[in-house]
This record gives sequence, structure tokens and C-alpha cells, in this order.
Amino acid sequence: IYEHKLRLNPGAERLVSACKQVGMKVLLVSGGFTFFTDRVRDLLGIDFTRSNVFEIDNGFLTGRMLDQAWGDICDGEEKKRMLMQTCSGMGISLSESIAMGDGANDLPMMSVSGLSVAYRAKPVVREKAHVAILEGGLDRLLDVFQ
Repeated sequence: IYEHKLRLNPGAERLVSACKQVGMKVLLVSGGFTFFTDRVRDLLGIDFTRSNVFEIDNGFLTGRMLDQAWGDICDGEEKKRMLMQTCSGMGISLSESIAMGDGANDLPMMSVSGLSVAYRAKPVVREKAHVAILEGGLDRLLDVFQ
């Protein structure tokens, strides 16, 4: 799966690299699973992650999710809490954060960030975001800062 199915969004490497070069920290929060997000974290050098955890038994995925200290599922409210917790831990205000998402479960997180970005998002997300990227890769966000 890692070698043949997992694909980064276009521009992900360039965006994360540019953020890291200027001293920004990158947080990946996902309704997906650590089985995949850990791989993306390691490939891109992402600083913080939060996602759901599948149970692995004898090297095989069982299909069951494991509860975590933070809760049972990484939903929209957990994404928001994680952004708030990360900013607080870094000593920065939420107004200094950027949240990017594509679905309704990203709206709580996007609503508290200083800059919200809809990336190839559903219409309801585009309507509520400060910036919408309709075409191209994630690195199109860099155009906003030039």
C-alpha cells in the first residue's frame, strides 16, 4: 500500500519544505489513520500529527480502532482541539496559525485559525475559508505570501 497506493497531494513536499525553511511548524490532523499519516509525517518531516489508530495484531491490521488518551476519533472538534493545543504549547496565538482543509470536519479547526485555506474543497468549506485553492497543488498557498 505504501509503495503503490499512498500518494502525496501535489505540492505537499514543496509547501512543507518552504514552511520549515522559514521556521514554521507543520501539524497534520486527519480523520484517517496513523498507519498512513505516520508515513506522510516521516516523508515530509512534519512536526506534529493527530489521527486515528488502527489496532495491529501480529503485524496485521485488525480493522478495529484503538481509543487514545485524547478520545476515540479524530473528528472536527478534535482537529480544532489539536490546533489549539499545539499553538498553546508553542506559545503562539491562534491568529498566527494557518489551517487548510477540504471537508466539513475541517471547519471547526479552520474557524479558529488566523488564515483558513480551502484546498480543492467542498463548496461549504470554500464559502467559509479566507482563501480557496481550486486548482494546482498544495504549494499554491505559497502564492498568497508572495
